[in-house]
This record gives sequence, C-alpha cells and structure tokens, in this order.
Amino acid sequence: MAAAIFSNRTKDLSGPRAIVESGGTSSWHIGQDAHPQSRKTWESAGYNYSHRASQFSILDLERLDLVLTMDSENFANVTALATSDADLQKIFLMRDFDNSIPSGASVPDPYSQEDAAYEHVRELLESAVDGLIATLWP
Repeated sequence: MAAAIFSNRTKDLSGPRAIVESGGTSSWHIGQDAHPQSRKTWESAGYNYSHRASQFSILDLERLDLVLTMDSENFANVTALATSDADLQKIFLMRDFDNSIPSGASVPDPYSQEDAAYEHVRELLESAVDGLIATLWP
C-alpha cells in the first residue's frame, strides 16, 4: 500500500523521478497480485497502482538508493543483507518519516482484519509518505 500511495503522490512532482518498487523479505506470495483488501483500500482512496509480490534480495539492496521497511522484523531482515555502511545508510523504517511520532514505530500488519484496519494503515502510510516527500523534495 505504501508503494501505491508514494508513487501516486510523487508522479507529478518536478525534479528527480522516483521509481517505486515493493517487495517482501519472505518468499510468501511471490508473483501474486496485491491482497484484495489492500488494493480495495488504496483504490477507494483514489490511488492507481499495479503490484506483483516479489522477494527482496541483496541485489535489490545494492541497486536501490532508498529502502523503506514497514516493521522492525523486516528492517532486521534487510539490514542483515547489508555488506557495507553505505547499504545500512539507505535502510529506514517507513514511519521514521512521520514527523508527528517518535522514530522506530512500525506499520501494523492488517492482514486478516476488518477493512477499518486497512484504512488505519492507509492513514499511517499517508502521513509517513508526506514526511518522506518533504524530505526528498524540500
């Protein structure tokens, strides 16, 4: 959902272009479309995005400029792939860009919950994306 929000909110910005990708640190759901409740949530908010699940790898870490994780477990999984300080310096928790909260907060996983949980996650991500955009496009 974060990729849907960020890609839509940055598509008309001037300056550097953001190429947005989404992947998990486990092999669950590789090749599958987005979870139906996630897709429904971002589409009902007006975001257009196409997604196929993939697994994040060391090659991704090497080629990407910025890596955002949703929670501390994924943060640990990604940092474990780092082979240099440069790798570590581009890995962040998504909500670290939400200036209204202390750093270190995770995005809760709404999987198997009611639609309201997905809406709550969308709101959290929108706030974090606002902070990320303000950081990248000052």
